[in-house]
Amino acid sequence: MSKKILLEKHKDIARIDQESKRTHGWYVRVRYFGKTHSKFFSDRKCGGRYSSLLAALAWRDETEIKLGKKRTDRHIVTVSNTKTGVVGVRLNDKLNRYEVSWVNPSGKQGKTSVSIKKHGKKNAFEKACDIRKIKEDQRLVA
Repeated sequence: MSKKILLEKHKDIARIDQESKRTHGWYVRVRYFGKTHSKFFSDRKCGGRYSSLLAALAWRDETEIKLGKKRTDRHIVTVSNTKTGVVGVRLNDKLNRYEVSWVNPSGKQGKTSVSIKKHGKKNAFEKACDIRKIKEDQRLVA
């Protein structure tokens, strides 16, 4: 079992083996709402490669709980590049609608839109945000 855990890839955890500086261990980075929380777990201080990985995994999980971040091994985008400020929801002025995009549980892209003409700008935005939240929750539960 321990060998399997060592060989697996672990989200937000990277192995560092830098012989020139005698640095060996696991580097953990938890990003949440634009802030990065990080810590290095040395093989020497933790009692070996396996022990340092277990410590890194425990720290990552505890940190995510403390921050209120959902624990998942799937990639989650928490920063929006759109002017709406909501990940996966963008305004298309040309077509007078809010466009919603997401990734479904099997990893495929999903898209839909909500008409501003039909629902009004405020209601269309709220509907688009609701759709996005439902789709993201479905992906994280699966």
